[in-house]
Amino acid sequence: MGAFTTSRWRRSRPIALAATGLAALLVAGCGAAPGINGASGGSGPGGESVIRTIDPYGGDPAVEGTPKAGGVLIMGTDREAAGFDPTAQNTNQAATAVYDSLLKLAPGGVAEPYLAESMETSDAGTTWTMGLRDGVQFSDGTPLDAQAVIVNVQRHIDKKSSPGHRFAEPIASMRAVDPLTVEFVLKQPFGQFPVAFAQSFTTGALGMIISPAALAQFGDQIVSNPVGAGPFVLSSWTRDSKMTLTKNPNYWQKDKGLPRLDGLEFRPLPDTESRYASIENGDVDLIFGGYHTELLRGAENPNLRVYYGSGSGAEWSHFNVEKAPFDDRRMREAWIRAIDRNAMAATQYRGQMEAADGYFGADSPYNTPEATAAWPTYDLEKAKQLVQEYVAEGGSATVVYKTTNAPNRVQFAEFLQAQMAAVGITVEPQFYDLAQYSSQVVQSGDFQVAGNVGGPVDAPYPATSNVFHTGGSQNYGRYSSPEVDALLDKAAASIDDAERTQLYQQLQLITNQDLPLAYYSRGYLSTVAKPEVKGVVRYLTRDMFFATTWLDR
Repeated sequence: MGAFTTSRWRRSRPIALAATGLAALLVAGCGAAPGINGASGGSGPGGESVIRTIDPYGGDPAVEGTPKAGGVLIMGTDREAAGFDPTAQNTNQAATAVYDSLLKLAPGGVAEPYLAESMETSDAGTTWTMGLRDGVQFSDGTPLDAQAVIVNVQRHIDKKSSPGHRFAEPIASMRAVDPLTVEFVLKQPFGQFPVAFAQSFTTGALGMIISPAALAQFGDQIVSNPVGAGPFVLSSWTRDSKMTLTKNPNYWQKDKGLPRLDGLEFRPLPDTESRYASIENGDVDLIFGGYHTELLRGAENPNLRVYYGSGSGAEWSHFNVEKAPFDDRRMREAWIRAIDRNAMAATQYRGQMEAADGYFGADSPYNTPEATAAWPTYDLEKAKQLVQEYVAEGGSATVVYKTTNAPNRVQFAEFLQAQMAAVGITVEPQFYDLAQYSSQVVQSGDFQVAGNVGGPVDAPYPATSNVFHTGGSQNYGRYSSPEVDALLDKAAASIDDAERTQLYQQLQLITNQDLPLAYYSRGYLSTVAKPEVKGVVRYLTRDMFFATTWLDR
């Protein structure tokens, strides 16, 4: 366990789904109806499920026909990118097109070779050796060699604010064994170290690297002048309007006829309704869906194609466990027990919702019957009792619920307000635009309870550490458990799949008992495209690898 080579790529069991379908469940007796093409999924009474796992990692080349060359793929994104510097936190769907990645996540979350040819450990996770492919160049013609990798990883080490700093900080030393071999010696065993070279741009991937020559030339302005080894190069960028990329003539897979497209165009469309209208009306070829509404509409439209897998992760509310009333577990349990998820599915998800009762999905190897049994079920009388006990001891049951001002989030807040009123909790909603919500609410911890639109994740590490570890980057509610921290640290260090599975099973059980989050539904990040878009390769998080994409027109 611990060797990653091109001759023997390894696959582990999926964390919440396989390429086959999954059962999407509704709690408390809302049965699963037969879905399209024989799959099953959550649906309202008498309705057929259209939301289901379908092509979660992309299309099947065997049935898509002979690829065609040429054309420009036009895409609608849910936000404008801040820039192309991997050491600066932001979401940028174009980054993978410019950089590719040294390693790549396979279904199930295992890191496999991609730009790099191999990644091996000789001592159970303390020393890692990365082998690079011969002849790979950045788009400026300079070599992607061992020194280029070291220069880029050092940037994450030096910059504490980098989202990749936590993955690079454990490195004790790096050296170029030869021009195509990098040796990393870590301060302690880190079995999941390869995953850091395979993650999406948003999460702080060490594997998306910049030409050292470009870094020397542009300095901090690399945010707008990226030079990578990916299939495309940035050619123009009018912020809040459109970004265009053209084919990289030095692409490392050009002998395979890649990339197939002549170019890419990204248009920021932050309004959900406008974004979906743009794909339905044919203004764009593909959108990155962030909400249930886009996925559902796309799945119902016979003229569109959907790529989606629920994975693990979920939609939830963050409890601030350091502030009253949710510093008291009874009030967290009361909130969860007050929610009728049949009603939620009917009113908020058009009868189609895959309910979540833990971070890991029902089909995940990291879930167990014990963890599921620990999750509080809908029980109005029990919720009322818990609230009454808390108030009798002098506590206040009036809480402010903060969320974004997207129309579906406003409607969701109103639903929660009505549900909580039935058990004696008075909810006062406050709404923010996305930028304000991110900086002024969740990241600052300025809330009692706050909404979250989560999405599926491709691997348990680092996602679970982000959410549950003390000081985790997405642990907005300040949850802290020494036992959970120890489980997460041990899982990150391990190179043994069986051991790691047991550790994550314990994590699910303990967090289902502690209730730092109020799970509602699995996440709905999706890719919605015209049927002529072929050759899609994607992560569950929507991040795409664009070299193989082509247009059948």
